[in-house]
Formats: sequence, C-alpha cells, structure tokens
Amino acid sequence: MEKKLKDLREEYLKIPIPKELNDVVQAALNKKPRKKPGVGRNILVTAAAALLIVTASVNISPVAAKAMSDIPIVEKVIKVITFVEWKEEANNSSAVIKTPAISGLGNKQLEDSLNDKYLSESKQLYKEFTDSMSKLKEGEKGNLSVESGYVILTDNETILSVQRYTDTIQASSSTESQFDTVDKKNEVLLTLNSLFKDDRYLQVISENIKEQMKRQMAEDPEKIYWVEDDDFTAFKGIDENQNFYINEDGKLVIAFNSYEAAPGYMGAVEFIIPTKVLSDLLVGDQYIH
Repeated sequence: MEKKLKDLREEYLKIPIPKELNDVVQAALNKKPRKKPGVGRNILVTAAAALLIVTASVNISPVAAKAMSDIPIVEKVIKVITFVEWKEEANNSSAVIKTPAISGLGNKQLEDSLNDKYLSESKQLYKEFTDSMSKLKEGEKGNLSVESGYVILTDNETILSVQRYTDTIQASSSTESQFDTVDKKNEVLLTLNSLFKDDRYLQVISENIKEQMKRQMAEDPEKIYWVEDDDFTAFKGIDENQNFYINEDGKLVIAFNSYEAAPGYMGAVEFIIPTKVLSDLLVGDQYIH
C-alpha cells in the first residue's frame, strides 16, 4: 500500500496542466484582479519545501487508474476524496489548498475531465500564490491568506453536487466558488440550461431573486444587495453560466461570489428558488421538486 501511494504521488507530480483548461482557469482568475504583493528571494526555497500530502487518487491517468484498481479496499461507488493537500507558510502569509477528486464513475471521460479541471485549478492557485510571494521585497510581509477546499453539498441516489471554494484575505476578504452537479444514474454533468425547456427560466429566476433581495433588505436593514433599478451596478439578472447547485431537498440554489450581487461584507450569497416558480419550465421533476 505504501509503495502504491508513493507511486501515485510521483504520478501526480508529472501531470501537466492541459492548455485548454489552463486558459479557462487563467481567464477566471483574471476576471477580478486582486492586489498582488511579492516576496523575498528565499521564497523559492520555501516553495520547494512546501508540504505535499497525497491522501488518495483516482483515475486521472492510466498509471493512477492501474494503481488504484490494485488496492482491494477501494469500493466501486461514486465518491469525492481529497487527492492532494498542500500547505505553506512564509512572510506572514499562508496557503492551504485541497484538491478534490471524483472516483467511481463509469463514465471515465467525465470523471477524468472533472479531475483534470480540479487539479488544474489547484496548480494555478498555487502558481498565483507563489507569484505573489515572489514580488515581495526583502523583509516585506505579504499578509495574505489563501484557503481553497471543497464541500459536498448533495450526495443522494440521484445527485452529487460539489462546491470548490477559495477564500482570500488580504486587507479585505473575498470568496469565490465553482459548482459541479452530476447525475449519478446517467453519469452526466448537469448544466442550468439542461434543467429547463427553454430560456424563459432566465427571466423568471432573475425576477424571483430580485424579489428576495428586496424582501430581505426590508426585513433586515443590515443587508444590502445591488438591486436598485437606478444603480448602474445593480443586479440585472442571471445568465446560462450562473453558479448553481441542487440541494438535499431537491431545490435549485443560485449562488453568487463575493461582490457579484452585494457589497463585500455580505460575502458570498445564495438564493433558494421556490420550485412552484419553476414547475412549468422544468423538463421534469427528477432533479428539482
């Protein structure tokens, strides 16, 4: 077992970032520029000494697949595991990055594409952190904290919903998340479009969210959403690429990152959309009910 895990670790380190995935990740990271400090020369030594823990692996490559198949205790069920966990502390800055992996899917193309994406995201986040550190002057403190991980939001007979999040603290804080929802029976990745008959859902959901925003602000003066009609920063509506997931109760949840729909102090916000609002638009009640 120890030798197999060692082999898996070595295999992980050899995995390149696919160019297409790297472009997608880089574009996402560049979407909202952050202030980036630098670091002293010794950071390269520190980075080289970063703690890399391989806790498990999945079918990310043929070698890894073969190694995992030889371990008898692995059950043939769909699950999410921690592939690697990386930690570093230097120059009054820290980073903790956990990379998830999905195992047990019969659709290996889907499994591999998701796991490649998660690995690519983690590698890019690692690069962003070390690049920030490398720009610090000698003796300068970065005062940067980055924590990236995942949460299994829903795991039942039909649905697997996984959230990957990144919390960044430097002067202010922000949270960015991405979500994947998998149909476990048909082994396909669900998109927001795939849940509805046509694009009428975009306006219906957008209007419902605006109503929820206004109601929450009326009930709690400490809550603020960018929803005023005369505000150029106001929330206009969702699009087909909107973050979403399906919760354990079979409800559609629309998610926003920090600063997308509200001031930063509100953090990431979510809105549960009542199914009765969507019932005439859904292609069926298998997922949302």
